[in-house]
Amino acid sequence: MPDWYKSADKCQHIDILLFERFSNHCLANTVEPLRAANELAPGHLYAWRYLTLDGASVTSSSGLLVEPDGALRDAKRGDMLFVLPSYGFRELATPDCLIALRAAASRYEVLAGFDTGSWLLAEAGLLTGRRATIHWHELDGFAERFPDVTVVRERYVIDDNRITCGGAMAAFDLISRLVAAHHGEALRIEVGYMFMHEGTVAMGLSIAAPKSKAIQRAIAIMRENLEEPLTVVALARRVGQSQRRLQHGFQRELGATPRTVYRRLRLLSARKLVEESDLPVAEIAVRSGYSNPAAMTRAFSAEFGLTPRAIRSAPGQ
Repeated sequence: MPDWYKSADKCQHIDILLFERFSNHCLANTVEPLRAANELAPGHLYAWRYLTLDGASVTSSSGLLVEPDGALRDAKRGDMLFVLPSYGFRELATPDCLIALRAAASRYEVLAGFDTGSWLLAEAGLLTGRRATIHWHELDGFAERFPDVTVVRERYVIDDNRITCGGAMAAFDLISRLVAAHHGEALRIEVGYMFMHEGTVAMGLSIAAPKSKAIQRAIAIMRENLEEPLTVVALARRVGQSQRRLQHGFQRELGATPRTVYRRLRLLSARKLVEESDLPVAEIAVRSGYSNPAAMTRAFSAEFGLTPRAIRSAPGQ
């Protein structure tokens, strides 16, 4: 995996290049997970701006008018540039557009083509020798037009510092993967839950969708035993695995130990109660498996960057 993909010690600065008749659905599925990640995690993880080639306003295919923050030519260096056209993309591949994209490749660490944005990147010569995908309606034409690109039928493709994504629904999956890579699987889980995305489950808690039935069962048992948490040994016994095998399974599929996932679920339960009830913190601590309210508050603050009291006193609560 490329270094940019692993490291996100600083706020990621993303510019989103919009074109006339862009897909508002694709745009929403791109920025909303980033917004949610910013709200759920301590610190400011992502910042983004809307750009057009010349700085003029554009209108989406559904009639949404967007006044951009500026023109691509005036944008300074950034971490990522998301190229987001939709309909009429062939006509958008003008000499001026291709020149601007090639120039941008030297200012951004990562270039990503969303929906039909892959076509513009390929026309600019920025996908030569790379694996890439595009909206599946255009896949055959894309492969025929660009024989120097390895075209694959996948929802999204990450090839070093080039990303291509097939459409609006795939955009959410891609952004979720980037959030997990930068800031951990637990945050991806929580972002997915906010949007009731597949891979999350109701009942007030978010969980991942691991392939292993044993891991799925273990998470379900955790959710059923928040107030009186089980030991990892007891959890493994109920799943029918050794403790070591269960721990390896969690690390492999979720990138975290059972203890870490269990604590996250308990703290998510606590946060939900903080935000949606008037229960005292002592009662919330008990319901989340903490016998000591101070211990729960410390863990809560470490996880979310705010105390329960601070969340309740925030505007809008």
